[in-house]
Amino acid sequence: MAGPVPARLSSDAEVRSLAASSLLKLFDSLYEGAVVIDQEGRITWINDKYKALIGWNGSEAIEGRAVEEVLPNSRLRHVMETGQADLLDVLSLGKRQMVVSRIPLHGEAGNVIGALGVILYDRLQALKPIVSKFQQMQSDLATARKQLAEGRQAKYRFSQFVGASRLAVDTKEQARRAAEREGAVLLLGETGTGKELLAHAIHAASRRCEGPLVSLNAAAIPEALLEAELFGVEPGAYTGAGTKSRSGKFQLADGGTLFLDEVGDMPLALQPKLLRVLQEGEVEALGGNQVRPVNVRVIAATSRDLKAMMEAGSFRADLYYRLNVLPIRLPPLRERREDISMLCEMLLEQIAEEGGDASCTLSADGLARLVAFDWPGNVRELRNVLEQAVAQSDNRRLAGADFPMLPEALTVSGVVRGSVASAGVPAVRPLREAVAAAERVEILRALEATGWVKLHAAKLLGISRAQLYEKLAALGIASEESDTKESV
Repeated sequence: MAGPVPARLSSDAEVRSLAASSLLKLFDSLYEGAVVIDQEGRITWINDKYKALIGWNGSEAIEGRAVEEVLPNSRLRHVMETGQADLLDVLSLGKRQMVVSRIPLHGEAGNVIGALGVILYDRLQALKPIVSKFQQMQSDLATARKQLAEGRQAKYRFSQFVGASRLAVDTKEQARRAAEREGAVLLLGETGTGKELLAHAIHAASRRCEGPLVSLNAAAIPEALLEAELFGVEPGAYTGAGTKSRSGKFQLADGGTLFLDEVGDMPLALQPKLLRVLQEGEVEALGGNQVRPVNVRVIAATSRDLKAMMEAGSFRADLYYRLNVLPIRLPPLRERREDISMLCEMLLEQIAEEGGDASCTLSADGLARLVAFDWPGNVRELRNVLEQAVAQSDNRRLAGADFPMLPEALTVSGVVRGSVASAGVPAVRPLREAVAAAERVEILRALEATGWVKLHAAKLLGISRAQLYEKLAALGIASEESDTKESV
């Protein structure tokens, strides 16, 4: 006896059709509006809720029309063409705003065959507190990004390096030539001579001016943290490193300039890694094993004698030559005294602007007092003295008496200078005394730079060790050395 006839199995096409129909019914019930477009950007289906929202009159056909004709602000075609979903967006329909989601639809071969758009919420007014908070967060983020970008831009230009003396003009000309090139720049000069200002100006005038300018002071960061600051750190690299990787200064400066201040204070153990970055253009983060390429120009600066340090073994010779591609020496203020008048005028105007007061000026004897001083702290010290005088004096025209912080008898590097002449020029000394004083200064500098190793100091000075001992005895420096050693 024949059994019952089994029900006919549905074909794959019927299954897909039923599934699509079920999904459309689900979208119709779940969302405030839903619409589907094909590869040509034409509407193939739109539910009644959406039709009601756009004010459909019920007579004109919507299906088959380009989506932009029905929904002028729709981005469904963009989603279909790019294959990238918009999971959360705000769509304006007339005066109404709605939260929508757009998803690309894929065929069996994986190609995009259309897109689906749904209205998640059509009463945006009820979401106003959340939207306002989100908008405020976006505004705060944009402000933070702007401030961060501004902090990584050049703050100074060549015009702010004040001076008309031959040395000042030559220094600016060297810096302008360096700005036109891509090699590393090494700024050499005493503290307060304007190395940071010139570094900013070089970046601003270079082809990298649109890129970031990132600064790091090697002397201001503990040795244990300096490697992470320079090259970045991976999670777990050391205790307290955190769970997220952190970019170093080289990565932050990618495409721009890294100003490496006080490079002479770079620990000897870290110098090979810095040299590798300069040679290979690659950075490996602390605790990581992945090498990342970087395109960074380095401007280094130091107030120390790198040549002496190199000969003494405290600074690598290969790193020195890699940094010393475009060396620029910034002259101390005592070598360009003729610029002091211009500098004072500029600094007094800055001080007045910051304090909201009228600018002070200098009398002839006030200027003479300033010109006579040797300024071991250079322009930074000059500004400090002017600020003190402005704060402590009731005079708008500063005289010599308004600078009691400057000694009458000037002492520089242990050499006593004469009293200030009426013309503002230090008193003239016998030539023999001046030469002996100059020798004393340079010998002391060489000894300090080499840690009082006389063989190295003699090489630095270009004389024999026997000649150095003779000069030490003649100038009475040997006893100072022993006193120094005992005090230590």
